[in-house]
Amino acid sequence: MDLPFEIGSIKIGLDQPLFVIAGPCVIESRDVCLAIAEVLATIQERTGVGVIFKASFDKANRTSITSFRGPGLDKGLAILEEVRRQSGLPVLTDVHEARQAEAAGGVVDALQIPAFLCRQTDLLVACGNTQKPVNIKKGQFVSPEEMKNGVEKVRSTGNLRILLTERGTFFGYNRNVNDMTAIPLMQQLGCPVVFDATHSTQRPGGLGTASAGAPDMAPILARAAVAAGANGLFMEVHPDPANALCDAACMLPLAEVESVVSMCRRIHELVRSGG
Repeated sequence: MDLPFEIGSIKIGLDQPLFVIAGPCVIESRDVCLAIAEVLATIQERTGVGVIFKASFDKANRTSITSFRGPGLDKGLAILEEVRRQSGLPVLTDVHEARQAEAAGGVVDALQIPAFLCRQTDLLVACGNTQKPVNIKKGQFVSPEEMKNGVEKVRSTGNLRILLTERGTFFGYNRNVNDMTAIPLMQQLGCPVVFDATHSTQRPGGLGTASAGAPDMAPILARAAVAAGANGLFMEVHPDPANALCDAACMLPLAEVESVVSMCRRIHELVRSGG
């Protein structure tokens, strides 16, 4: 059941062109978001690949109580609204609580369910009720086939604009691994599948009070996922990852994003052409 839809002006579907969801893990400041969005808009223009700007107004599932969480709902949504207005990019943000869905849905172009919350019925239904596209990230503890349940919860609201994101599976302690067969398996649910190239390198809790990661591996995984048929890519990016306030250990440097997107577009076109 492939029903193509749009996020902003970007066409999303199993047979649509490659697209990218990218941005910082969390809203650090208005200026940082606008600077990143400006670069992403330029990358969209140069590569021809549609870009959706992503940033979170609150990260409620951090490793430590001392972790930076963001500016909160009201200030965060105001910044995201300005990012969309100034950059021209559609915007996406995480929602952690059902009560946040209506407010967020009134501002952004798409809502995202964090991986750890992919089974939260009230949250999925609340996001579905906004009738905005919903990106459900597959939990690291969930099989591809089990994502059918989350999809059905959103579809129960009459909302059929659903994406699924693969972001790795727990393998012992402090390690994620990727099984690329998850991509076609979740596509069988009738949903476009996004591959999260940066979180897939994450080592949850690997630094004790924060997650470790291997961002140098993200471009390799991105290429593999597109070759396996992924419809889109998700990448957390930052101009200075070492000094980012959240997920510093696994974000891709902003300067590297264009080359990754360009290469993945060529792979996507090659795979679709049967060449």
